[in-house]
Amino acid sequence: MDPSKLAQSKRKYFMTSSYDSLGIKRVINANATLTKLGGSLMPEEVIQAMVEASKTFVDIHQLQQTVGQRLAELTRNEAAYVSCGAATGLLLATAACIEKKSKNAYERFPQWGKISNEVIVQKMHRNSYDYAILEAGASIVEIGNQHQTLPDELENAIRNQTIAVFWFQGAMNQPSELSLDQVIEICRPKNIPVIVDAAAQLPPASNFWNFTHQGADLAIFSGGKDLSGPQASGLILGSKELIEIISGLGAPHHGIGRPMKVGKEEMMGLLAAVERYLSLDHEQLFETYEARVTYWINELDGLKGLRAIRDYPNEAGQPVARTKVVLPESHNKDTVIQDLLQGEPMISVAPSETENALLLNPMTVKDGEPSIIKERILEVMG
Repeated sequence: MDPSKLAQSKRKYFMTSSYDSLGIKRVINANATLTKLGGSLMPEEVIQAMVEASKTFVDIHQLQQTVGQRLAELTRNEAAYVSCGAATGLLLATAACIEKKSKNAYERFPQWGKISNEVIVQKMHRNSYDYAILEAGASIVEIGNQHQTLPDELENAIRNQTIAVFWFQGAMNQPSELSLDQVIEICRPKNIPVIVDAAAQLPPASNFWNFTHQGADLAIFSGGKDLSGPQASGLILGSKELIEIISGLGAPHHGIGRPMKVGKEEMMGLLAAVERYLSLDHEQLFETYEARVTYWINELDGLKGLRAIRDYPNEAGQPVARTKVVLPESHNKDTVIQDLLQGEPMISVAPSETENALLLNPMTVKDGEPSIIKERILEVMG
């Protein structure tokens, strides 16, 4: 084949690579910044930073360190580290706490014999993401029950094998839990690190420093949720000592975090995302979210047996209102959710954990989509 024609053929092939060419349908997301839906949508500033980063080689050690220093300045923390998602952040934070307590532990991993590796977690905080703690080789010690945790239960659980206490911030929080302040107060004199999983705890932007200024040693955020950075990125903030250990365990070093490498594109994209996020008019954003919530309430309440109300604080534990659409007994929420996903366009909404209801998230929709969602709900209701 003529080389010029072959080159043209290849260009044509690559130019047609798209969701459409693969038969992948687009989803209107009124659910949340979920990994299974692709996280969030990156703004132009983030995309451009990643494109520019892709055009040249750099020293990854220097880049990770320099980006970390800049992120620490922006977020008012001692240090920062870009991880491959928040779950990797949990794993690396656990590994750093093990390494801090037992020097060179990972040189013998996973056949390391008797070693301090116990992480304390309140039973009511247990969730599917804490599997990342186990992946680092730690064991989880539960305290309390599903209804309450007492200070004495934490005091009694701490022993020589304890390497950290993990605090999960979000929908699992309850008034009867042992508060973060209490956990820090108990752990600080014993030199036990307190790690906060704050993956989805933006907004507010002040959470970048709230947890660590409160006394937590590390706080971990997802880069691909409201921050709108690269989906395969996470942000670890806090203790310089622990983050230096994390850096030695992560890529490009050959530590336990090597398989979860972060590219130069993700590092620069996340930095751009944080810079952008801190510059946003968050009050204006909240007004936009409230307007969408009000629109759904006005357009759905009272129609076809539906009751639409403002849900705040929302069931995900975030300070943003959602619209709760309570269904009549004749319609099951799971069936309605599936019908919305299987229709055209595909629409994803969240189920209420406590009622036969749908939750509509104003944070993840684009202009023009609230009316499409409203029409599809009414269509599915018959």
